[in-house]
Amino acid sequence: MEKQENTVNVTYSAEEQKEIDSIRAKYQPGEKKQPTNLDKLKKLDARVESKAMVSALSEGIISTLVLGVGMTCVLVWNQPVIGVIVGIIGLAGAFFAWPLYQKVLAKEREKAAPEILRLSENE
Repeated sequence: MEKQENTVNVTYSAEEQKEIDSIRAKYQPGEKKQPTNLDKLKKLDARVESKAMVSALSEGIISTLVLGVGMTCVLVWNQPVIGVIVGIIGLAGAFFAWPLYQKVLAKEREKAAPEILRLSENE
């Protein structure tokens, strides 16, 4: 009796194969591949956007917690005047999270622009 092996052949598109190869290269021992200008551009762009996102999320989360304290003042502690004032402060902070994101993003893009342009010209 012969032993038969069940095999499955999988084919990937060129784009998928490229992505598979890039992931596989990260885990292979040996010499580290030098990052290309495209890799550096992606990393720099991600860093710029993440700084803006972190600042806006921080403001939004803190403002939401302040709004919650205001609601607690009104509903639990029976302090409606203080609760409404604190709640309005929390709402205002949450409202300004998006403009904060835009401002920080513009500032970080301005700081990173020379490096981005330098890296993109070499490609």
